[in-house]
Amino acid sequence: MAFTPNRNMVKCPENCNHRALYKGVGLSDQDLERPMIGIANSWNEIVPGHYNLRQVSEYVRRGIYRAGGTAVEFGTIAACDGIAQGDGMFAILPTRDLIASSIEMMVMAHSLDAIVLLGSCDKIIPGMLMAAARLDIPAILVPGGPMMGGDVLDGRCSDSTSMSEAVGLLKKGKITESELYRMEEACVPTCGSCSFFGSANTMCALSEVMGLTPSGGASIPAFYNDRLRMAEYAGERIVKLVEDGITARDILNEKSIENAVILTNAAGGSTNTIIHLTALAYELGLRPEMVTELFEKHGSDVPQVMKINPSAIANTDDLYKSGGIRQVIRELMPILNSDCMTVDGMTLAEIAAAGEDAPHIDRNVIRPLSDPFSVGNGLAVLRGNLAPEGCITKPAAILPEMRDFTGKAKVFDSEEDAIRAILGDEIKEGDVLVIRYEGPKGGPGMREMCNAMKYLHGLGLGASTAIVTDGRFSGTNNGCFVGHISPEAAEGGPIAAVRDGDVIRINIPGREITVFVEEEILKERMKEVKTPPPRFTSGYLKFYGEHATGAARGAVLM
Repeated sequence: MAFTPNRNMVKCPENCNHRALYKGVGLSDQDLERPMIGIANSWNEIVPGHYNLRQVSEYVRRGIYRAGGTAVEFGTIAACDGIAQGDGMFAILPTRDLIASSIEMMVMAHSLDAIVLLGSCDKIIPGMLMAAARLDIPAILVPGGPMMGGDVLDGRCSDSTSMSEAVGLLKKGKITESELYRMEEACVPTCGSCSFFGSANTMCALSEVMGLTPSGGASIPAFYNDRLRMAEYAGERIVKLVEDGITARDILNEKSIENAVILTNAAGGSTNTIIHLTALAYELGLRPEMVTELFEKHGSDVPQVMKINPSAIANTDDLYKSGGIRQVIRELMPILNSDCMTVDGMTLAEIAAAGEDAPHIDRNVIRPLSDPFSVGNGLAVLRGNLAPEGCITKPAAILPEMRDFTGKAKVFDSEEDAIRAILGDEIKEGDVLVIRYEGPKGGPGMREMCNAMKYLHGLGLGASTAIVTDGRFSGTNNGCFVGHISPEAAEGGPIAAVRDGDVIRINIPGREITVFVEEEILKERMKEVKTPPPRFTSGYLKFYGEHATGAARGAVLM
């Protein structure tokens, strides 16, 4: 049964009990006559990307009341990917589905007419998009905005992930401990989502191109007053969406997801987008494999028109000054589905026609479609005997000479084992680190192999080694990396049969990944595979490991 808000819940006299409870929090008769607009706020004092959302919510509230609605705010969880690197990363991807379900249940329990979703970071944005798709009520997503970059390190602005690189530099004697601690003070200078174009800022950008975030709303820095004005505008717009009967599924659909795939490739977005868009497709009742097919369709033909950290020196504030994601969308308009509806009440084409190019576009940040940075170097889906259901890499973050890499496998059954080997000087040029049992089921939770990649970079091995994993990567990673190997090791995928010394070829131009072991030998090896015991034998992570689908199906709970 589909959810439909029940306005009779606050009608008298039959539901005076509900009205009395609402009056217990200070609402008036007039408040209860207006559309009840939920504000799902993921503010907390842990996540830098969400630290400003308390103030943002006040401006959303202003807009709601100005337009004739009643705002009712509630909280939802939000975890920080950066703080959670390591053991905490088991919990990160599973929070996405908790966020979606918690918002869904709050809205259904109180029969709210619409929802404004406040979030900024990696799993929070997709969880909120999933909730909007499930509920199919009027919905707007308001991001908190990106932070500023830190001091320059290695030719680009430092950020939170730079500290892992710095540990490698310290080990090599290239920096001192004093320099390390100074960087710790300076690499995260403000609140906001991490400054690079990683999973958080990519997902905010995708929400804008899909139409659920107001035009221009994804890339305003967290501490700019434009962010507050946009929030107030969103409050006004949500009431108008209720009046006009425009719901989330009028905006989120197959064509808008295709726009998200195009933008991901054109902007050098995070590899994590594919798993989140797949989950969103599932919530919309679409074929989950459609997303992988769209990435395969557009992976080799979409021009890259935007470049910022980690693939360039420029940072998110440079992007904003050049017109932000709105300008990127304007450049891409000829290849986007321009008739898609947005929360602004206009199609993408109408928004582009109504606006003008940013006055000061830095062409080192955003280029026109006719003169891109490159073509076909966004995200690439590879297939082969190591990944029959596919795997993901990001050519834009990989040196051209590394895009066809052959090396010998060094196999690890956990991230910790791989990191011990890296920091113990056991990894040499030409090695392919195979890190398995880190998928949605095997982890559980599909941890990021971010630190392993960063340590290799800091040790000077980033351009001569590769990582292949059924886990994930951070949007800031660079080097030669392949993630989301599907099926994962815990599902009996071929990656479970790889042994030390096997030769692996990562052929990105050919969209292939191959382990040079005969099929019959792989089958025989699989009979001898001993799957490690589950890491968690109780609680939510036990449940998640038992019920999550593989990465190729979005890692959703079934």
